[in-house]
Amino acid sequence: MPLTRETVVDSNEIEAGRRRWQDRYAAAKVRNADFTTLSGTEVDPVYGPPEGSVVPGFDRIGWPGEYPYTRGLYPTGYRGRTWTIRQFAGFGNAAQTNERYKMILAAGGGGLSVAFDMPTLMGRDSDDPQALGEVGHCGVAIDSAVDMDVLFADIPLGKVTTSMTISGPAVPIFCMYVAAAERQGFDPSLLNGTLQTDIFKEYIAQKEWLFPPEPHLRLIGDLIEYCEREIPAYKPLSVSGYHIREAGSTAAQEVAFTLADGFGYVELGLSRGLDVDSFAPGLSFFFDAHVDFFEEIAKFRAARRIWARWLRDVYGAKTEKAQWLRFHTQTAGVSLTAQQPDNNVVRTAIEALAAVLGGTNSLHTNALDEVLALPSERAAEIALRTQQVIMAETGVANVADPLGGSWYVEALTDKMEAEAEAIFDRIKEMGALPAGKQHPIGPMTSGILRGIEDGWFMAEIAESAFRYQQQLEKGEKKIVGVNVHTETVEQPLDILRISHEVELEQRRVLAERRTHRDDAAVQAALERMVAAARTNENMIPAMLDAARAEVTLGEICDALRAEWGTYAEPARF
Repeated sequence: MPLTRETVVDSNEIEAGRRRWQDRYAAAKVRNADFTTLSGTEVDPVYGPPEGSVVPGFDRIGWPGEYPYTRGLYPTGYRGRTWTIRQFAGFGNAAQTNERYKMILAAGGGGLSVAFDMPTLMGRDSDDPQALGEVGHCGVAIDSAVDMDVLFADIPLGKVTTSMTISGPAVPIFCMYVAAAERQGFDPSLLNGTLQTDIFKEYIAQKEWLFPPEPHLRLIGDLIEYCEREIPAYKPLSVSGYHIREAGSTAAQEVAFTLADGFGYVELGLSRGLDVDSFAPGLSFFFDAHVDFFEEIAKFRAARRIWARWLRDVYGAKTEKAQWLRFHTQTAGVSLTAQQPDNNVVRTAIEALAAVLGGTNSLHTNALDEVLALPSERAAEIALRTQQVIMAETGVANVADPLGGSWYVEALTDKMEAEAEAIFDRIKEMGALPAGKQHPIGPMTSGILRGIEDGWFMAEIAESAFRYQQQLEKGEKKIVGVNVHTETVEQPLDILRISHEVELEQRRVLAERRTHRDDAAVQAALERMVAAARTNENMIPAMLDAARAEVTLGEICDALRAEWGTYAEPARF
């Protein structure tokens, strides 16, 4: 869809908007905090054009808490509530990761984000031959609901929000999480958290799928329906641009591919007959914060504006919450360097500050040693303290959208939006159907599926990554410690190493669990789940029963692989 034409907003309209903002701010809850500079100067909660101003294009900037939400979702900005400090963690077995979670919470973390190991991400049990040597190495190993019990031992799931970064086997992992909440005595209908579940970005960038796209979309549709009906506060889908950017995309490609994926999931919900104002608030987003400070701020502001406009004008959302783009941010893992790793603390702080100035709702800061291994406890604490310093000492939480109205930031925001819109047009063109034919789900979804099938997304990202690599090799782009300022007095880092004993113990425990469970109940649960897969029945209840019966992740996913088949991406040269 075309961008809205720039309009000249006169002073009367600007003053009317200011009064609307003042009324909403006065009605909102504000933190009990000191909103002055370090020198004691009191600052206003928001700044805008001087009275009597005429500002071209001000309708695209606006006021915090007001459509198109360029300046943020809430009139108070972070004065009402600061972003959630949500540190991503997981390694070894569930007991080891549980200890790290307790450390993060005790040190002031506000939420948990689960990193899973590669076998879990691929829907494999720890004793699967393909899991050999990978158990517990890039995240925590989860084989069954019992592992979820251990992972959250002494962490009441009713009092902490948890994000789980997993897509291919996200639905069975969610069912194990619900089973763990039930065993804690918590009412699952009150759960609050986020599940990634974004299968489009797996085909586009991360490559951790289990089946062809259509069965995955069926499961995602079932999950959206189930959560809307049974667990309304839970967000069943977090659309992820992070992995698209980490694969080498530009900032504009990250925004466009991610939001296009989000539009595809909106179309999926609508194709199920769901009300967009009811299910769209359950969609959230996950972005990368890279090291180009102002470009990243503009990216976040443009993404909020684009999403609000498309949800309102294309998909018919009428409520504010359905138009809101709520997002988590993680600092850029790909920006970290093995050379002079202490520099990574500086990079991460700059990236985190960009995310905050862009209005992120929650944030993870990477550790300085993550380019070499999973974070050590010391490095994890530094990463956490980075956020806390920004929150407590810099004053950036005192004013909503403090860079709003900056000529540079607004120009970058507009350019990011225009580039994204051009990409949306290309995706829809790829999915165009002959006259008279109807899209099974929707036009954006058809374009995404065609782009995946043709390898178009992969080629676009590869081209962007190649151009950047050429710029590095020519010295046009610089990375301190890599191609400039390479002299150093650094000392070797003491990194976290996962013992092979973790895998041996996980396999031993898994074998023991299998001998003590009810095999008849396991078989019956698997048969019911496969039977549901062959109909239009919502599969979540059957999968929940499988999780409660201690059917393993690998057993659930293998049964569905046998039913739905596997997928190989196309070769692209």
